[in-house]
Amino acid sequence: MISVRIENLTKRFGDMVALQALNLTIEPGEIFFLLGPSGCGKTTLLRSIAGFYIPEDGRIYFGQENVTHLPPHERHTGMMFQSYALWPHMTVAQNVAFGLEERKVSRAEIDKRVEEALASVKMQHYAKRRIHQLSGGQQQRVALARAMVIRPQCLLLDEPLSNLDTKLRIEMRGEIRRICKEAGLTAIYVTHDQKEALSVGDRIAVMDSGFIRQVGPPAEVYRHPASRFVADFMGETNLIEGSVIGQENGHVHVETPLRTFAATVHGWSPKHGDKVLLSIRPETWRLGTDANAANAVSGRIRERVYLGEMAQYRFATNTELLKIYELNPRFAFVSSLEDLFVSVAPEDVVALPLG
Repeated sequence: MISVRIENLTKRFGDMVALQALNLTIEPGEIFFLLGPSGCGKTTLLRSIAGFYIPEDGRIYFGQENVTHLPPHERHTGMMFQSYALWPHMTVAQNVAFGLEERKVSRAEIDKRVEEALASVKMQHYAKRRIHQLSGGQQQRVALARAMVIRPQCLLLDEPLSNLDTKLRIEMRGEIRRICKEAGLTAIYVTHDQKEALSVGDRIAVMDSGFIRQVGPPAEVYRHPASRFVADFMGETNLIEGSVIGQENGHVHVETPLRTFAATVHGWSPKHGDKVLLSIRPETWRLGTDANAANAVSGRIRERVYLGEMAQYRFATNTELLKIYELNPRFAFVSSLEDLFVSVAPEDVVALPLG
């Protein structure tokens, strides 16, 4: 396993700047996610790391080796594409062996490594089958085995689960993490699916317009977003504007049209009078009848979607229509004419720069 280091990387396509002076370090053995909306630059960064794109400025290091201008086949990376790119006229075993044959590995070594790679993805009993005889999930496993069989320094995955149905996606998330950890691989994984990144990644980089907006462990990025963009992109949130009117016991007090909230800040220090944006996740609100609960707000349930284990509400206050999720719902069938309160702990109210 190796580290991957990006220094001041810039990539242009004509007048468009796809990557803008990026700096990033990925630790050995880490499963690292590049996450963001379409067009944010995540696939461009992955292809630059793979060697398919040569940047205009900056450097890429694998460990201590500068690989910025090395061709792809000299970087010792395994690449798994969204389309899988499997050869339909070959068997499973032949597909997996292809990269080793190109590298002139001996037949005995090829057979041994193909068997090991197929066993690692639980496909050893399908070695003689043709690709068209496999399900989508099985084809995904073959593509993963083919990327791993060359024993890459780094495994690169470009939205590998996007063609699978929901059930298979969830199953393969865990399988990819298991395989990478068992093999000790440094893996860089591109996706626009937040749940995929949250459930599989060791760390996440959220990208936007060629910039990295935030890097950190999944729970940190989700619970402590650094900006409006990250808060809004990483799942659902309520965004409320306000002004800082004081600080006490490690919390800032923010006056909003809804009420004065006690909130937390992470990585910056607002001053008295600063305009801020509060981010409050729907699942952090607590429905009840206690007017004295932390950050309590009165209102009524205006809309509801009952999902069994959870209910989703639109909660109407005097100024806002809040999004609220309730697990094991107790208020799903309460009358829309009944007055209720929602409350939220100060630790779950995140104050962000307004800009």
